[in-house]
Amino acid sequence: MTFKQRQRAEGKAVLITGCDKGFGHALAKHLHAKGFTVFAGCLLMDENGDGARELKNMKSDRMKVLQMDVCSDQEVAQAVDFVKRTLKEPEKGLWGLVNNAGVSTFGEVEFASLDNYKKVAEVNLWGTVRVTKAFLPLIRRAKGRVVNITSMLGRMVSPSRSCYCVSKFGVAAFSDCLRQEMYRWGVRVILVEPSNFVAATGILTAEGIDKQAEALWAGASDTVREDYGGEYFTRHVAMMKSFVNSGLKDMSLVVNDITDALTSPCPNNRYNPMETYWWVRLQVMTHLPTAIADWLYIPGATL
Repeated sequence: MTFKQRQRAEGKAVLITGCDKGFGHALAKHLHAKGFTVFAGCLLMDENGDGARELKNMKSDRMKVLQMDVCSDQEVAQAVDFVKRTLKEPEKGLWGLVNNAGVSTFGEVEFASLDNYKKVAEVNLWGTVRVTKAFLPLIRRAKGRVVNITSMLGRMVSPSRSCYCVSKFGVAAFSDCLRQEMYRWGVRVILVEPSNFVAATGILTAEGIDKQAEALWAGASDTVREDYGGEYFTRHVAMMKSFVNSGLKDMSLVVNDITDALTSPCPNNRYNPMETYWWVRLQVMTHLPTAIADWLYIPGATL
């Protein structure tokens, strides 16, 4: 496929959520360099956050940085108004929406509070739904693209990550429904499912793990604390702290796949930026009988 066959970036605008750091920040700069007009939604723009300030300091007419908390109806509505006012031809719509904003946490089911589940889902799931619904009329007008960043944990699970998995499985289901609804409008809805990029994105940090662990232990019932034991919990926290330095450190796999989703005339419905090990594990966990898949990968699982 030649570059000429791809969608031209010139004159096209894309809105990205979660541009303070990680994938969103890298993608905003990458798409700007490709020639797109970028609306970079940042949670901390009003607080002069480092990521928002760096993007604003580019001083480019094609880099529009805006305050955007995906959990706020008001801020999302203001973002829509800003995009409409700023687009050169708003009647032609907005070419791309990349729902990237996300948070993560850890904690086994008996330790994780309902508030933990709700807080993660409010950003990852309901934030994606809220932003998509708000911008979809503009995307439809352009016959454009909706790109939702989920995770390999949006199709397979991991112990102690149920809060995150629930939210990402939800985004995958939402995206699949929307994809089917949008075919008649000529809109493509695409999922990008990265593997472990924790070290690159900083979505989890050692400091954050310590703070979460303190809350998990304090919030657990006496029965749960007694049955699991402090030694087990301490080992579990240490394992999670080592996890924050793991994974791929180069975000280009993800950034390039999102770019392809926005520019290819025939984008994939799903992209899997990940190492071979994780790709194989994803296929095993989603295609083999559950008992066999668990037996292969989960300690203590029996056939």
